[in-house]
Amino acid sequence: MSQLYAIGLGSNRPHGRYGMPAKVLDAVLHELQPVAASGIIETAPIGPSLRTFANAAALIETELSPPELLRHLKAIERRFGRRRGQRWGARVLDLDILLWSGGLWSDATLTIPHRDLTERLFALDPLSQIAPEWKIPHHGTVRQHFARLARPRPTHRSGRRQVRSSVGRANDF
Repeated sequence: MSQLYAIGLGSNRPHGRYGMPAKVLDAVLHELQPVAASGIIETAPIGPSLRTFANAAALIETELSPPELLRHLKAIERRFGRRRGQRWGARVLDLDILLWSGGLWSDATLTIPHRDLTERLFALDPLSQIAPEWKIPHHGTVRQHFARLARPRPTHRSGRRQVRSSVGRANDF
């Protein structure tokens, strides 16, 4: 039975064949053959990495179970040169299952929805382009969480306006 998944894509290191991070994501999107794909956005690095990230989201339809899809995505990461290393460090490719049409999934290696999705603007922004009304189980919709994180904060006593951003949040799903 076919299932729909929302996948988060990220890159902040060039690839020998595909080039800069946005081109890496273009190549991966071509391989995934999504039913829908967001535009590619640039986000500030978070954690120890110093390189700007390219981020996108895709909706894919497959008969794979969540663990099978996770193994498939990790194999794609390895083919694109992803190596295990420093958490939140630079990487050629990061693919994460954000949401699943089956709702909730949890085991030792995978939790769906992604445990930090509702706090990650760099994931919600592209996801809101292609699936704004997708309900995040027990949390509301993608659109609601994107709006919450993207809206300006109240003016600070100093008179400066504070804007929420993903800076200071982990960029590794």
